[in-house]
Amino acid sequence: MAPKSPPEWETLFATLRTFRREFPARGWSWDGRFQCMTSSLPGEYAPNAEAIARRTFRDVYNARTLVHAPANIVDLCERTGGLRGNQHCFTLGPIGGVMVFGLWWPWNDQETVSLRVGLLDLEANDEPYDTVRDIFGVSF
Repeated sequence: MAPKSPPEWETLFATLRTFRREFPARGWSWDGRFQCMTSSLPGEYAPNAEAIARRTFRDVYNARTLVHAPANIVDLCERTGGLRGNQHCFTLGPIGGVMVFGLWWPWNDQETVSLRVGLLDLEANDEPYDTVRDIFGVSF
């Protein structure tokens, strides 16, 4: 019998389901470099998408405010190339011991934005990644 997940994870899953439903990009894929889901959308959808991310995630850091972030968030941003210009790192949690991150990366062409969403300090096979990938319709 599989161990029962913490009840707090249901809150996490519900939040991510709402985010996924509201977010304007429909296609998500697995980014193996950073162990997270990723989606790109045309720049015309960026203001709405960013507003949804800001509403969903508790904290947001940019290159200037990253010095005030917890060490594991700073480490994540450093491992993924740092935050430049108008890039952001969103965070949610911890909820049931799980911290969700969102890396908001406008492209240099000013016509596309990517958002990467993952579980901080967890590997792809760690729980609750299976459920989170299912929410985003992603396999790896």
